[in-house]
Parts: sequence; C-alpha cells; structure tokens
Amino acid sequence: MSRVDTFRPFARVLHWLMSILILTMLFVGAGMVTSVEAKHEWLLSFHRPLGITIFVLALIRLGYRLTHPVPPLPADLPEWQKLAAHGSHWLLYGLMILMPLIGWGMLSAGNFPVTLWSGFQLPPILPAGPALYAWLREAHRYLAWLFFLTFLAHMGAALMHGLIRRDGVLQSMTGGSND
Repeated sequence: MSRVDTFRPFARVLHWLMSILILTMLFVGAGMVTSVEAKHEWLLSFHRPLGITIFVLALIRLGYRLTHPVPPLPADLPEWQKLAAHGSHWLLYGLMILMPLIGWGMLSAGNFPVTLWSGFQLPPILPAGPALYAWLREAHRYLAWLFFLTFLAHMGAALMHGLIRRDGVLQSMTGGSND
C-alpha cells in the first residue's frame, strides 16, 4: 500500500455523513427513553430506519477501510496514544455494526415488528423470548453509553490534534490544509 496524507474523498464523505447520523441517533435514543406517548412513537419510527442506515453504511465503510490505506499517525505521537487511536477506531466500527444488530435482535426477541418505512418490515433475527429481550435491551442501553463516550473521546482527540498539536491528523479527514 502506498503512503497517503489525507483520507480519500469517499472515506471523508462517509465519515462526516455517519458522524451526523450517529450524533442524531444518540440524541434520538436519549429522547426515546425520556419521552412518552406520541413523541416516543415518532422517535421510535425514526430510530429504526436510522439504525439500519448506519448499519449498512458502517459495513460499506468497513469494507472500504479494509481495502484502502489510511494516513499514518504522526511519528512523534506517544505509543499509548497510537494504541488508543487505533483501539477507539475499531471500537467505533464494532459499535456501528453491533448496536443496530442488537436493536434488531432486541425487537425480534420482544416480538415487535421492525418497521422501517411505509410498512416495510425486516424479518426477525432472533426467536421471541422475554428474557432474551430484557438482556438485549440492557446490552443496547449500556453499549449506547459506551458509544456516546467513545464518540466524545474521538471528537476530543480530533480537536486536540487540530487545535493543539496541529499535526495534520484532523486535516487528513477534513481535506483542509495544516496552516
């Protein structure tokens, strides 16, 4: 693989589109657990297709990431920060794929239809069962918190690279110059 200094345009578009979708999803999810009646149903009808969209885009993004080189981290970055950067990226990929699957499985276990739009429903992926539903609901909730915290750490690291270190890491995803 050849050395690259910026992410390719397709990777940048996917990154920023998914950032918006994931941030929206985190707020919609938080709203769902604090809302009742009409707002809850509306948020839920938005949450399901958004989750499946994120899932599909994450699979595309992961496939692209595995087949295209990425810019290297700065050579002077401490090893623990390089490990944290790589680990948090793979954790984000895992959560982008796992969270929608757990949500889909949770609804399947609760015997709830997974309606996306205009009555289009996904088939159940797990058998119905109250214990499995309860376990997946808790897993979805705790992983959502992990996702939110990892997302915040990722944004904080990006800002540190862009505003403090000014080492080109943030610019490699924005396509901007380092000046």
